[in-house]
Amino acid sequence: MGYVDPAVVPTIAHELNLSVAEVHGVVSFYRDFRSAPPAPTQVRICRAEACQAVGGEALAHHAATLRAPGAVDVDDVFCLGNCSLGPSVIVNGRLHGRMTAARLDALVAEQPEAQA
Repeated sequence: MGYVDPAVVPTIAHELNLSVAEVHGVVSFYRDFRSAPPAPTQVRICRAEACQAVGGEALAHHAATLRAPGAVDVDDVFCLGNCSLGPSVIVNGRLHGRMTAARLDALVAEQPEAQA
């Protein structure tokens, strides 16, 4: 995952025949667009009803403690399509089901970038 450097927004706007405000609006509104480089470790926590019913809320609260500026980003998503194996998370693009706080800690610790 990359990011859209604010310095290139005017160029993008020109090339797409849009205003700078329109491009900035899209980049700043959608979670999957960033205006700065993301942390090396990305954690996405499912917050949909099926995952919430099997411990997703507690897992999300725990995941919030993992945030480390420049090292770990934690975001909520509202369905990972892994409902029967909830609670589910994605760590650096890999889906994991039946997640616990301890397993999530271990997964984050295994990421080489998270240890830097």
